[in-house]
Amino acid sequence: MLPLFFSLSLLAQVDIAALGETASEAHQTDDPAVWVHPRDRRRSLILGTIKMAAPEGGVAVYRMDGSRLMTVRNLDRPNNVDVAYGFRVGGRTVDIAVVTERNKGQLRFFEVVPEVGLREMGAAPVFVGEAGARAQPMGIALYRRRRDGVLFAIVSRKSGPSGSYLWQYRLTGEAGGRIRAEKVREFGRFSGTGEIEAVAVDAEREHVYYADEGAGIRKYAADPAQAATGEELTVFAQSGWKGDREGIAVYQNYVVATDQLRGNSEFHVFSRDTLRELGIFRVGADSTDGIEIAPFGVLVAMNNSRHNFILVDWKAIIASLD
Repeated sequence: MLPLFFSLSLLAQVDIAALGETASEAHQTDDPAVWVHPRDRRRSLILGTIKMAAPEGGVAVYRMDGSRLMTVRNLDRPNNVDVAYGFRVGGRTVDIAVVTERNKGQLRFFEVVPEVGLREMGAAPVFVGEAGARAQPMGIALYRRRRDGVLFAIVSRKSGPSGSYLWQYRLTGEAGGRIRAEKVREFGRFSGTGEIEAVAVDAEREHVYYADEGAGIRKYAADPAQAATGEELTVFAQSGWKGDREGIAVYQNYVVATDQLRGNSEFHVFSRDTLRELGIFRVGADSTDGIEIAPFGVLVAMNNSRHNFILVDWKAIIASLD
């Protein structure tokens, strides 16, 4: 029998055919999120940031067939995006998308409207009191606490100190229809190599993962009220990487992390239970930053060469690992 490390190296050669891809943008894309329609998954939407300064920067909204539904313009270097469902604001319950706007040091809020796209809901500053790269938000993951339903935004930035690189905010809807972000903690070790951008939450187990680009994937408790919440639970994905650790997604019993490579990025799959590496696959995505896996089993990966996003059937990925 071949040793495990050798069999994993063979899996690194597995290429998965894409289901399709989204329309291309004029400028570089970065991070995707998927909003799931409550009744018909075919009417779900893919949101993708266009990482440019205003007025070219924005968020594109695509149908699941990859066609563009609409684009929100004039965001000042939007970086990452995430979605949350059933948020109470202004006397209504809505689904929201939250975008990090790097050049303005703030979160931008949008209501997700079926068949329409995104509707503006204001902004809230983050990293207040910081300056330069330390004030520029990058990654974001939304986390709804299971015991009380409170919604949090966990935000990374372009630069920061080890131990407090990420800041976590409680999001509260106000009567006037705006959203307030209140800082509740700072946390997150940093190796000092590269930066921290990608953040993902395991909602069921209430863990947060983030990519320390040159060192590994770090895991913490997502609940700021949990005992010893500032302590790192573990770090993994420390070896076998060729480029930066970028996008992260948690799906079923897996954690997927991106090895950002020019021409053909690689995606490492880990067991959610043990964090043991299970295999590596490629989908033909170039210099990939953000990824997302929809609850109905479609992986969305940023593709730099065509300024768009590639869609892949998760079942095909699992078949390759088997």
